Order: sequence, then structure tokens, then C-alpha cells
Amino acid sequence: MLLARELVTYIARQIVAKLTPATIETHVPDKIAEMIGEIITEELLVEDRLNDEVREILGEYSEYMRREGVSYQEMFRRAKNALISQRKVLRASGRDTGDNMKLSRDKISDISHKLVAVMKKSRDLRIKKDQNEVRLVIVRAMTDLLVAEEKVDRSSRDKVRTIKRDIPEGSEEWDLLQRRYYAEELKKLGIDLSR
Repeated sequence: MLLARELVTYIARQIVAKLTPATIETHVPDKIAEMIGEIITEELLVEDRLNDEVREILGEYSEYMRREGVSYQEMFRRAKNALISQRKVLRASGRDTGDNMKLSRDKISDISHKLVAVMKKSRDLRIKKDQNEVRLVIVRAMTDLLVAEEKVDRSSRDKVRTIKRDIPEGSEEWDLLQRRYYAEELKKLGIDLSR
């Protein structure tokens, strides 16, 4: 998944905090945050499932690709693009569309529409403002958090790269150090994923 589950949970809690009490009214903010987190997670898992399906398809053609000298990465990209356009799936990754964040602006907008639709149906909250205003608050909250997260991610990776001995990116040691620095950088911004 593009975003860690802890970050999705944090984003969901922050969206609820930004929406209450001016935009929505609820007596169960934790339940609303959980609902928002589930919707965001489900939206992110759509592309993960699509990637798994493409890997399965390419597994069936591995002998052909080897024999013809076709690049796995190129075939993966082509097959994924074909399935995305066929199923009308929005790309989750912002980097694929030129956005600096992990999620594309289109995906954030799509998620905001889905969240507002679910909120309208929920009996656990009352929307006090225009639906588009609610959606814009959600988009702003998600965008602000993802921009901050991108800076933290970049900073944590740079810290690992500055270690004097060579640690190959993708190794277990790299991942452990990057996660530790990532958590430290988030705390500097006042974001504690453990809460």
C-alpha cells in the first residue's frame, strides 16, 4: 500500500479534527475516523490488487517474455495501463502523474467525493455546511498532511544516505534506519503515529 496503515489512521483522525465542530457534528468522532480510514485504505488497496493481478498475468507469459527478450518492467507498465483504462481506475500514485506527494491530486479528490457520499448516509454525524465545502476541507487536510509526509520521507532517506558506511537501499538495515528516521522526523512536525 502506498501509505502505511498508521499514516492512514492518523490522516483519518486529522480529517475528523478539521471537520468538527464547524463543518460536521458527531458524538462518535472515533467511529467516524475509523470509517474514513477504512474508505481510504480500500481506495489504496484497489491499485494493490490490480498490481497483483498484473503480476499473475505476466507470470503466465514469463517464458514468452524471456524467449522474446521483452522487459518485465515494460510489460508490467503496459499491462497495468491497459487494465487501468479498461476498468477506469484512478491511479493512486502521485509520482506517476507528476505530483510530489504519494497520492495523486485526482485520487485525493476522488477519495474526498467518496467520503462525503458516505458521510451523507451516516447516522453518526450531521453535515452542517455545503457538501463541496466539506470535500474541500478533506482535500486540504489530506494534501497538507501528504506534503509534510513527503518532506519527512525525503529527509529520512537523506539521513540514511549520509551514513558513512555504504548501506544498500532496500536492504533490511536500510529499511530499519529509514523507518526510525521517518518516525523521528514526523515527531518533529508534531505527528505521532502511535497516538
